[in-house]
Amino acid sequence: DVLDLYSEAPDSERPLVCIDETPVQLIGEVRQPIPARPGQRERYDYEYRRNGTVNLFVTFDPQRGWRNVKITDRRAAVDYAHCMRELVDVHYPDAACIRVVQDNLSIHTAGALYQAFAPAEVRRILRRLEFHYTPKHASWLNMVECEISALQRQCLGRRIDDPKRLRKEIAAWQRQRNKAQDRIKWMFTTDKARAKLGRAYPATAKESKLL
Repeated sequence: DVLDLYSEAPDSERPLVCIDETPVQLIGEVRQPIPARPGQRERYDYEYRRNGTVNLFVTFDPQRGWRNVKITDRRAAVDYAHCMRELVDVHYPDAACIRVVQDNLSIHTAGALYQAFAPAEVRRILRRLEFHYTPKHASWLNMVECEISALQRQCLGRRIDDPKRLRKEIAAWQRQRNKAQDRIKWMFTTDKARAKLGRAYPATAKESKLL
């Protein structure tokens, strides 16, 4: 189901959006780092200070190379519900249906919205959403995992000690990626899945042997 979605032509009326979360630990310095200078990299002490954690909801539209990172204090059903409403009202107000690819985390359900909004509001939001789930133990099929990896390598691979600075750094990364419309070259198709995952497609594998 998910792989077939990836192969479809872009449709502004039915955009495809991948979403997932990742925790970020806020790390502070115990001693002042020594700045970089010609011929020598920046040096910092191996000791560090833990300043708590925050959660990132990362949304990625693979068809137009757009991403959005929402920073929250926690990863809860209420926070997820607000992300879904923002998809509908802020990011895709003119779309007839937003197809959301996500994993099987317990908060990734329509029921999560009832913890944040009144029933009438939930129904209004859900009429514009269509959920598609990756198989269990196969969340790597969600394209946003690649985008989270890029975020961690390009922006979060250093010590950031407070939420305000984290928001500033992530916002700069997001603007740059969105301006360039960076996309993911996804190579794993449905046909390749049938060839590699024979146990998941027993009938197809049997037919191939007969051929």
